[in-house]
Order: sequence, then C-alpha cells, then structure tokens
Amino acid sequence: MKNKLTEAQNLVLLQKEKFLVRQALHNNADAFSLLVAMNKKRVEAVGRKFFNDITDIEDFVQEVFIKAYKNLSSFKGKSLFSTWITRIAFTTAINQKKSFKITDSFEGQEDFLPSYYDSPENEQIKALTREAINEAVQTLPENYAVCIKMFFYLDMNQEDISEMTGIPINTVKSNIFRAKKILSEKLGGLL
Repeated sequence: MKNKLTEAQNLVLLQKEKFLVRQALHNNADAFSLLVAMNKKRVEAVGRKFFNDITDIEDFVQEVFIKAYKNLSSFKGKSLFSTWITRIAFTTAINQKKSFKITDSFEGQEDFLPSYYDSPENEQIKALTREAINEAVQTLPENYAVCIKMFFYLDMNQEDISEMTGIPINTVKSNIFRAKKILSEKLGGLL
C-alpha cells in the first residue's frame, strides 16, 4: 500500500519547503542544507536506478543538488520541492543515460518479494528471485522500464510519473499496464 500524505500534511510540507527555499535564496546555507537532508534519499533512490557504481551515484546526487541550488529561483512553489528536485534528478539521469546504463538492481526492494522469503534459509531463493526480476525488467522496452521502475522502485503514483517524465498520464498508465503484463508472462507465478 502506498504511503500518501493527507491534504493538510501536504500543505504544511509545502509551506515549510517554501519557507526554506526563501531562506536559501537569501543565502541561508542552513536552509538549503535542510532541503538537501529532506530530499537526499529520494535523489539517491533515483541515482540507484540509473547508475551501478556508488561513486557515480554520489556524483549524480551532488550534481542534482548543485543544479537545484543554481536554479532555486525558478522554483515556483506550485508543487512540493521534493517533486521539483525529483524532476531535476530524473532529467539529469536521463541526460546522462547515454554514458551510463540503467541499473536494474533490486537491492533494498525486498518489499516486492513474498514475506515467506524472510527466513535466513531462503536467502538463496530471494537472491534468485531478485535476479529473475532484474533480468525480466532489463528485457522491457525502455518506455515501459522507466515507468515501471518509478512506479515500483520509487513508489511513485502515475500522476507523479507523468509530471516527472513529461509523458502523458494515459501513456504512463498504458506503459505500466503493459510492463506488468510482460513481467507477469515472463515471471509466471514468481511474483
């Protein structure tokens, strides 16, 4: 089940982020540091989906926050800062994709595996399942793979995926549906 913020929580977060952005625009380094701390895990998660090497991920995260800082004045506050920074992260990752291959690592994504795999004696089964899923995701057409990774790996809803990628919402829905169908056929009853 996806963890959604209530409308009131979303409004409070939006106001907090707007305040921190205003402070950062007035050269308050602590305010920008707070924005970084609040969003670093999200940006790292995007990086892990696109890059294999930890150094590449760290460089990517740094580049995203540098871009965000340089373009902070363009943040209008119509959406959450986290949405804006994630959009920057995806745009940066997609632009760098020509020199880096997308990582299909399922590390840290054990939520997708049935709970009966949790026992220590089933670690090998868990690893084989993860490997099978990774291999199946790698075979997806790129437009399906991007949407399904954002949907499952990053726990994003279809509207956010559309907003982040610029892909029309109905195309996102279709890509996710088709990716699920292909994965289901390839993996049989594995999931």
